[in-house]
Amino acid sequence: MLSIFKSIPSHMDYKGQKLAEQIFQGIILISAAIGFVYGLIVEQFGWTVYIVLAGFVVSCVLTLPPWPMYRKNPLSWQPIIPDISAESSQKPQETLKKKKHK
Repeated sequence: MLSIFKSIPSHMDYKGQKLAEQIFQGIILISAAIGFVYGLIVEQFGWTVYIVLAGFVVSCVLTLPPWPMYRKNPLSWQPIIPDISAESSQKPQETLKKKKHK
């Protein structure tokens, strides 16, 4: 059962995060403008709230899941460098002389 959830991708690259933020803000801004104008025309503030909430739901559906369009630029990590010398594994404090107190 849990293997089904592990197969779902859950990451988004930095450019994808920027795109998701721009889409989110654009949809909220457009729905707020449309809601304000429509609410002004029909003189009902409730319609303004409903339209803004609908825009919020649409923007959440488009931006919260990690859709493939948000994962086009993956990061390339540096490879792990193996530690081959035993001397480098010693702590720097061990190599220093201890001071004697007077």
